[in-house]
Parts: sequence; C-alpha cells; structure tokens
Amino acid sequence: MLNDIKYFFKRKYGQIKRVIDFLPMIWNGFDFDYSYSVQLFRKSLERQAELFESDKSYSARSKQDASRIRTAIRLMDKVYDEEYSSEYHDKLKKLYGENVSDFWFEDTGEGDGSSFLRWEYEKWDNSEEIKKVQKKLLLESRQKQKRAHKLLWDFIEHNIQYWWD
Repeated sequence: MLNDIKYFFKRKYGQIKRVIDFLPMIWNGFDFDYSYSVQLFRKSLERQAELFESDKSYSARSKQDASRIRTAIRLMDKVYDEEYSSEYHDKLKKLYGENVSDFWFEDTGEGDGSSFLRWEYEKWDNSEEIKKVQKKLLLESRQKQKRAHKLLWDFIEHNIQYWWD
C-alpha cells in the first residue's frame, strides 16, 4: 500500500512536469496550421529519446531506439525548416552573385496599393538565362524537399512501433 501511495505522487509529479514542459508550445500554438502538430510530435519524440537515453529505461534496445528517434528529429528539422526547398537560392547566388535574389515590390499603378515582385537580375543582360536556371533549380529543390518529406515519414512508419519501453 505504501508503494501505491509513493507511485501515485511520483506519477502526479511526472504529469505536472510534462504539462509544464508542453504548456508554452500549446499556449502559443494554433489549430489551423499542421506545423504546430508536427512541433508537438517532435517535442514528444525528444522527450521519449531523453527517457530512452537515461538509466530509467527498461528496454535492452533503448539506446538504439533513442538514436533512431534522434535521426527522425534531425530529419524533421531539415524537412520542416524547408532546408531543401530553399537550396536553390544558395546555388543561384553561387552561380550569379549575392544580389541575384534581391527583390523589391513595384506599384502596379492601379492606385489600390497593389504591387508585384521584381527581381534585381531582371535589370541584367543575362536575365533570361538566370530566369531559366532559377526555374530549373527551384524545381530540383522542390523535388528534393518532397523526397525528404517522404523519407522522413517512411522512416517514422518503419520504426515507430518499436519506440516504447
């Protein structure tokens, strides 16, 4: 009976600690954007990896599972920070210089405050070439981003059922 009482208070302490840990994320989140759901899932995986890396874990494969969870978290960071989809900017700058991606908004002249985007390179002699290269690099980056997204969720699907202690 004494063990039951100790367990009760230990469990309540852990639950309160968990609520406090998640509270800022929940408080600042929104329901209209899936990225907040992904952040909550990421946070949960992070906590799970910490448990598996600790001496509180019971499973013989907990260190291996923690490593796989950390891999999933790194992939999530790359995918949801859109690391791959913005690669084309760096490649374009390497080919044509730092200011190739500079832009400004130009008034349409309609008098309604509307504007359109203008690129710095549009003033250059090789603007058509840059436009074609930009389109090609953008498509490559988007495809790479899409593959990374699929790889992430395939990796999670393949491993998640083993992530328990």
